[in-house]
Amino acid sequence: MKKVWIGLLCYMIVCAVMPEHIGMPVQHATSKDWNRDSYWFSPWGESGVHKGIDIFARKGTPVYASCTGLVIFTGNIDRGGNVVLMLSPKGRIHYYAHLNALTTHTLAIVDQQNQIGTVGNTGNAFGKPPHLHYSILRLQPNIADFTLETQGWKKMFYLNPGRLLDPSK
Repeated sequence: MKKVWIGLLCYMIVCAVMPEHIGMPVQHATSKDWNRDSYWFSPWGESGVHKGIDIFARKGTPVYASCTGLVIFTGNIDRGGNVVLMLSPKGRIHYYAHLNALTTHTLAIVDQQNQIGTVGNTGNAFGKPPHLHYSILRLQPNIADFTLETQGWKKMFYLNPGRLLDPSK
């Protein structure tokens, strides 16, 4: 267990100085495959606010890591269905949800060449069109992103993945 913590600490130190280049996680998807206005959309089901983007694609389409990172969780949760959580450079957690299949494992080191799953509609997306719900959570809040909108205090912990995937928008 001590080796895991030392390895994780070394990984985080190295990643702190590495650039974080974000790429499209869904194979062949473009900015036309998600609604730019869906990030921080309210009201949104049980969660109240949609804290990511939904990238629509055919069920089974490969999903790749959007950047280099360490997979910190793979499994199934109620709302997200089959999910992958990845710790990336700059201490951000990338959340990939509603996956049809998981093709990676916890503690795997991945990059944009590694498939981590396939597009699906698991969890609370059951019965809806297949898509990848993609969120980026910062562990260190940016107070400038605090707003008075619904759950606006939480907004300082999230990044809009659509802006990172399509900076021209």
